[in-house]
Amino acid sequence: MKLATKILWALGLGAIVGIGLNLAAPSFFTEADRFFFTPLGTIFLNLIKMLIVPLVFFSIVVGVANIGDPKALGRMGSKAMLFFLTTTAIAITIGIALAVIFQPGNKGQFDVQEASYEATEAPPVSETLLGIIPANPIDAMASGDMLQIIFFAIFIGLGISYLASKVDLVKRFMEQGNELMMFLVTLVMKFAPYGTFGLIASAVGKQGFDALQAMFWYMMVVLLALFIHFILIYGSALKVLAKRNPIEVVKAYLPAMTVAFSTSSSSATLPISMEVAQNKLNVPKGISSFVQPLGATINMDGTAIMQGVATIFIAQVYGVDLSFSQMLIVVMTAVLASIGTAAVPGAGMIMLAMVLESVGLPVEGIALIIGIDRLLDMTRTMVNCFGDLTCALYITESEKDKEKSALAE
Repeated sequence: MKLATKILWALGLGAIVGIGLNLAAPSFFTEADRFFFTPLGTIFLNLIKMLIVPLVFFSIVVGVANIGDPKALGRMGSKAMLFFLTTTAIAITIGIALAVIFQPGNKGQFDVQEASYEATEAPPVSETLLGIIPANPIDAMASGDMLQIIFFAIFIGLGISYLASKVDLVKRFMEQGNELMMFLVTLVMKFAPYGTFGLIASAVGKQGFDALQAMFWYMMVVLLALFIHFILIYGSALKVLAKRNPIEVVKAYLPAMTVAFSTSSSSATLPISMEVAQNKLNVPKGISSFVQPLGATINMDGTAIMQGVATIFIAQVYGVDLSFSQMLIVVMTAVLASIGTAAVPGAGMIMLAMVLESVGLPVEGIALIIGIDRLLDMTRTMVNCFGDLTCALYITESEKDKEKSALAE
């Protein structure tokens, strides 16, 4: 049985076991989750997280050193940023439109008296941008600050490219480090079906059927928006910009998507995502190593969809009619916030709090959706990771055109 098939079976079985035990034997589920499901999932997550920092560092250094040309790197970075920001704006617009059409906040009774949520202050965008340069690269690696790691790795890669034969030994070390990390990713993925089973059984079982039933319409609108964005926006980008068959890309990327779904973490999915992109979809290491870690840090299309739906949902629950200009403010705030909160833990909820405050909606409304956010986080992470891949494939195709024109000259 193929790995992707095993993981899919584990997803389905985990969901059935989790919800089944929650309904039939809640007390037994609590014990099973404590001693079996959660440890199983935690072991898998920790194995992946163990590889993230060295993999990103080695792969970016090697990728940038092989690209060599700072102009090419700047060109790719500009394309990636434009792609991510454009798709984020489209994503939140889709979310808002569907929430206005289906009105999930008017479909049931919600207790807003008890709702409370303490919003975390997001740092200013200027502070985030200045914080990209690490004062201490070792500390950045220890704390897993991805933007700082990316910056330092690019810096080292450019230095290796400039010094060329003088640092052959260093370059060879980086290449061997990258090969080792990729091998370890393949090794860890053999444990993926078991880890996935534990993560899904725990996540679904903890939510319970009552929580899912109460928020059914909100969940359906978010899932529909994610599906439309995945099929129409990414499908079109793959077909038109990347000149790839979307169905073939999805088939090849399935193992990474299932890991994204079960872990709810773009960073945790990164090792598998890059391995699939480079080995199955022929994305050059230089492009994959640069674009995918960058996307895992700042690309938040799935989160933007949640923000769009959640903003309209909370407005409907509280009986507030948002004007068209306020909806535009929501879109602009979310796009700008996706840069400003890139490296902040729990960025999704911080961004949502910023969006709600921008149009005068009560931040306490977040308490209504936070209960089932873990399940929706799984699906939006899957969309986010696929967006990173789509961007990498698009840049791969556009850089081919550059190479052809350079040869023609």
